[in-house]
Amino acid sequence: MRKLFSFICLALVNLLFSQTSLEWPLIPLPNHYEVKSGSFLLSPKTELFFEATKLSNHLTYFNASLQSQCGFQLTRSSDSIRPSVIILELVNSGPNSAEAYSLEISPNKIKIKGDTAGVFYGLQTLKQLINDQSGYQIKLPCLKIQDQPRFIWRGMHLDVCRHFFSPSFVKRYIDFLAMYKLNTFHWHLTEDQGWRIEIKKYPLLTQVGAFRKGSMVGKYSDSNYDTLSYGGYYTQEDIKEIVNYAQQRQITIVPEIEMPGHSQAAIAAYPWLSCSGKKQEVAKGWGVFEDVFCSKDSTFNFLKDVLDEVMTLFPGKYIHIGGDECPKTRWKDCAKCQALIKKEHLKDEHELQSYFIKRIETYVNSKGRQIIGWDEILEGGLAPNAAVMSWRGEEGGIAAAKQKHKVVMSPGTHCYFDHYQASPADEPLAIGGFTPLEKVYGYEPLPKSLTADEAKFIMGAQANVWTEYIITEKQLEYMSMPRMSALAEVLWTYPENKNETNYLIRLQKHFALLERQKVNFAKGIYQVNFKIRNDLDAKQLYLELQANPYLGEIHYTTDGSEPQSQSPLYTTPILLSTDMKIKSTLFYAGQAKTRSLTRSYQINKATNKSIQFKKEPSKYYNPGNFVMVNGESAKLPRINDQWLAWSGDDMELILDLQKSEDIQSVEIGFLKEELNWIYLPKEVILFVSNDGKKFTELQHLNSKQLTNERSALFQLKNTTAQYLKIIAKNKGKIASGFPGACEQAWLFSDEIKVK
Repeated sequence: MRKLFSFICLALVNLLFSQTSLEWPLIPLPNHYEVKSGSFLLSPKTELFFEATKLSNHLTYFNASLQSQCGFQLTRSSDSIRPSVIILELVNSGPNSAEAYSLEISPNKIKIKGDTAGVFYGLQTLKQLINDQSGYQIKLPCLKIQDQPRFIWRGMHLDVCRHFFSPSFVKRYIDFLAMYKLNTFHWHLTEDQGWRIEIKKYPLLTQVGAFRKGSMVGKYSDSNYDTLSYGGYYTQEDIKEIVNYAQQRQITIVPEIEMPGHSQAAIAAYPWLSCSGKKQEVAKGWGVFEDVFCSKDSTFNFLKDVLDEVMTLFPGKYIHIGGDECPKTRWKDCAKCQALIKKEHLKDEHELQSYFIKRIETYVNSKGRQIIGWDEILEGGLAPNAAVMSWRGEEGGIAAAKQKHKVVMSPGTHCYFDHYQASPADEPLAIGGFTPLEKVYGYEPLPKSLTADEAKFIMGAQANVWTEYIITEKQLEYMSMPRMSALAEVLWTYPENKNETNYLIRLQKHFALLERQKVNFAKGIYQVNFKIRNDLDAKQLYLELQANPYLGEIHYTTDGSEPQSQSPLYTTPILLSTDMKIKSTLFYAGQAKTRSLTRSYQINKATNKSIQFKKEPSKYYNPGNFVMVNGESAKLPRINDQWLAWSGDDMELILDLQKSEDIQSVEIGFLKEELNWIYLPKEVILFVSNDGKKFTELQHLNSKQLTNERSALFQLKNTTAQYLKIIAKNKGKIASGFPGACEQAWLFSDEIKVK
């Protein structure tokens, strides 16, 4: 009966979406479409007609795809009157509709209209329809699409400095962007760990700065390094070829030349760029380094020379100048920097950074271009014409928009594709964080706090792919795909037209397309989600196993065995009244879609009890107080929805056990991820009380006494109490030379166990 119920649910979902949405693998979903009767037969007899010479590249690009998919190409027709014809019509859509297109398929012809970009996107839609089939005869449904994107900045970023990727792969990456109608490629070309762009006036930048003598291996906290020479760079000829390749696909490349921080590779090549002038090596490890560009005339002249060559290679409007994570330690001790602060009547080193950025902006503006930088460029005063890329949450973007500056949203919470996308236990090592596909798809780039006029300054959003832990091309594909497609739909399709289940239906069809292209994509959508719910009235805990019913049905076990299609079918929440170990797997048509996932639950005296904080956790890491007493310790590597976190603040909580209890031990979990600015508490203090008012201090532990750098464990004797108070002292400001230098440290905590 339960299997019949599951089958009926699945059938209803299929029926619903077959009737109300496109079944073809179109991502992003067009904003307006109308399905008509009949079909068009695409074959080698089909011809392609256009008059505008500038569309010739479109034909070449389309034919290459058609040859690969179907084994034939189309010939160009001399006129539009043919029995089977595709017509490309170039129209002047105006600046606000330059990417709009119409696509109409009728039994005898296909017509695509738009500006240059619009026609290209119409062909991309047609390609996706074709890619659902193969062979010499492709049957295409008759339909009419009228479409244009929601945002003008639809971007993907790639860091090639921590790990280098070949020119051929960069082109392949650009092809992924083109497939999903993304139009901006943010190319991160300079860093502490490598300078990747040839600058002819300064040859040592690549001769020295493009190569390091070793690399960090494994987790940042392990501090392990190999001794292998590592590096590479792009010649100016490489870059010209890639820029042209991107332009043919309607993609603008935004180069990033980091300044004033993250510049150790340049300083290794030319030590006089630093405040000390001392010889340096290209950085082998990840993180933040104290040696940055010195604020002196010779540095500015160097950067102007570099930017001259960069702007010659990249014709786009924006030049990214970084501006993030710049320690001020060297500037504080530098006579030249201090003299400049005094001369320019600057308040401090933060205003010196603002002066630095503004001086660069003036030069870039003089060349007819504009700068964009990470949200740290707001500190000390924003340069007059600068655009802001908001990565530390959305606050920087909101502040910039309110000041009438252009903004690209790129918050780490939703747009960092170097984060885990599924259960870390089954994923390759990543930097941390948790950004599953559904979280990307659910992102809304327009903050509700902005007025309609302020929201106009949000150009769009982009995802960032930092490569400290991404070493190979296959791994980069895995981390980017299919999350890139989810972001593409966020940025192209209007919210009222989006639907997650509808997207997943189309995505599975895209998986076949990606497999044909030999893309190493992730399949995290098939993982079962575990969610604990508390029934406050019954004072019971329940476990929900979640997966989209379209994707399959969930089977589970509680005896340690691997789930099979004959194992219990999940239909209702599972009561958690004792310690339990559960394994679950998603099955479709009797076949397991992924490996099983295991979760363990420990029920103790703190489980499902009341907990209050003196200061509430950060809104970015606050799934609710209940996660600290839900019977489940957070998994490592970190998944954000299992942790509460505080930035710069101490954690102080009171736990009410609801009655006086004999207590033998109290344990509370913490996290150490210094690369992500997350530090263990300086000390943890335990108090007890029987009335919730007068507390007695029992013990305190320092960071060195934490169990395996994971939890604070208090062993008690002859202790009876109803209330526990726990104070964990935040590390405070992060020291120079460490990731997030001079920023406030994060304190992350998960489960409390009382026995």
